[in-house]
Amino acid sequence: MQIVSCPSCGAEVKFRSHASVMAVCEYCGTSVLKDADAVRDLGKMSAVLEDYSPIQIGTSGVVGGRSFTVVGRIQLRYSAGLWNEWYLLFDDGSTSWLGDSSGMYVVTSVRQLGGALPAFGELKAGSQYQLGGYRMVASEVRTADCIGGQGELPFKVGEGYQARVADFRSGGDFLTLDYSDGDQPVVYSGVAVTLDEMHCQLLRDDDVIQRSAGRYRGKLSALDCPSCGGAIKYLPGMTAHLICPSCHAQVDAASPKAQVLAAGERVAAVPTTLELGAEATLNNQTYTVMGMMRRADDEGNQWTEYLLYGTRAGFSWLVETEEGWWRANVMEVWPQMDSPDAVSIDRANFGKLYEYGSQVVYAIGAFNWKVAVGDRTWVAEFASGQTRLAAEMTPEEMTWSRSTPVPFDQMKAWFGESFRGVRPAAAPMAKGRYTRAARNAVFVILALNAVPLMFNFGRSWALTLLGAAAIYLPALLLDSMDGSS
Repeated sequence: MQIVSCPSCGAEVKFRSHASVMAVCEYCGTSVLKDADAVRDLGKMSAVLEDYSPIQIGTSGVVGGRSFTVVGRIQLRYSAGLWNEWYLLFDDGSTSWLGDSSGMYVVTSVRQLGGALPAFGELKAGSQYQLGGYRMVASEVRTADCIGGQGELPFKVGEGYQARVADFRSGGDFLTLDYSDGDQPVVYSGVAVTLDEMHCQLLRDDDVIQRSAGRYRGKLSALDCPSCGGAIKYLPGMTAHLICPSCHAQVDAASPKAQVLAAGERVAAVPTTLELGAEATLNNQTYTVMGMMRRADDEGNQWTEYLLYGTRAGFSWLVETEEGWWRANVMEVWPQMDSPDAVSIDRANFGKLYEYGSQVVYAIGAFNWKVAVGDRTWVAEFASGQTRLAAEMTPEEMTWSRSTPVPFDQMKAWFGESFRGVRPAAAPMAKGRYTRAARNAVFVILALNAVPLMFNFGRSWALTLLGAAAIYLPALLLDSMDGSS
């Protein structure tokens, strides 16, 4: 460990890692650059926004059997939200990064990757690329601004610093190409983790977060719309992008002081089967409807998607279509693309059903990413039995989700009186369905008695005719009753 004096205030600034080149003074916020045996003042570093993360400088844990300590952080904002990158120092002196976004955590480390790598400007979410002999799909391509930092860091970060990164997926594996320092990217590979799996210590508890942020993380709260004053229910630290149900203003609730991002458009209210705040009991857990958006495809067909949140299970979706109800979850492990028209996962093969463009035509409530009327997405759906997979793509991001049908009575049981759905009408009976079935049965009887008819035509024919009449005449009666009803 190296200890230096802050050039601005004189306080101690600690460098625990030999790989760290700068640190942010915890007393005055000055960025201190370590240059050989001297230190330089790089100016003030913006304070990080209170984002309800339980991680802090000094948090420790274990990954892959190795112990680490969090020694630094940068906070990054892009068009759809913000996330943290925590700088980890392991006991053996090596370092990694812990990505922290909406309660999802990924540990990544630098990796050497042979072969030519694509230019950042050529990357497009949803496209496949050969990376070091592996075929991977670009899941996200984004440019983000650094808006704050803490602790020590392995590179110079300050006002105007931009991160240009692209994430790639293949099944459960993923890779990141970081173009922040130039055209030749730094390669990182990683693994998804949870705080429990890492046995994290010295995390911030709910009371500490509540005292600094003013609200408990993940506990349903209400915010007064800065535009019209109407109440907006949301989950602090979980749903940072809000659309006021009253005036449809877009509100950024990522920091303690909510800000209006865009004024609401005048749109007619859309009647919904479920209201914001409606609660359901699924598997002994309470889920709350946080947001709702209505989408339409290029042919004008519309459906409604409801964002649910459960304290233990996180986010999921209920989708209301003309076919009925579906429950959907975002997939952490992606299916394998076998061909343009087929994918597979868990030994199940899925064939392509549809491919279409969609657009958000109405949205209200709280979301864990930025949603606005007019947002467009390209969707490809695949099916295997009653299970469906959907790939949704924008120029910057691609996601996969898995959905299964939910019976009407199940929806009623989950939501009780707050469910305002109408039971689907029974499918109309096919005209002449009984006589068609009887006619098929008569053909079977004739086929079975073909040989007896050849040798004893008179008697066999009479018995066969009697049996056919006994089947066909009641069918005629039933069809006539269908017609009259």
